[in-house]
Amino acid sequence: MSGPNMGMPVVPSTEDEDDSFGEAEYAAINSMLDQINSCLDHLEEQNDHLHARLQELLESNRQTRLEFQQQLGEDPDDDDDDYYYDAYEAAYEDDDDDDASP
Repeated sequence: MSGPNMGMPVVPSTEDEDDSFGEAEYAAINSMLDQINSCLDHLEEQNDHLHARLQELLESNRQTRLEFQQQLGEDPDDDDDDYYYDAYEAAYEDDDDDDASP
């Protein structure tokens, strides 16, 4: 994609032409909208993939931290780090709720 017109040449209108769009212009606009839609779908898929990977990483880090605390003989419930995990998860749960609305 090379710019706002995505490689489509912009043809200036002449005084002889109608000001209304013709079938070719609507087809070009539909094509551009399809390309934009495809790009947005791809970005959404990447975002979903990254979100899933971050969730896995958070859970892995939580498990590792609990194992280290157990090895050190600390009480895992005394740590306030869960606040950060819970805040992250709550933020993404709110985003997920927004996605579900029509």
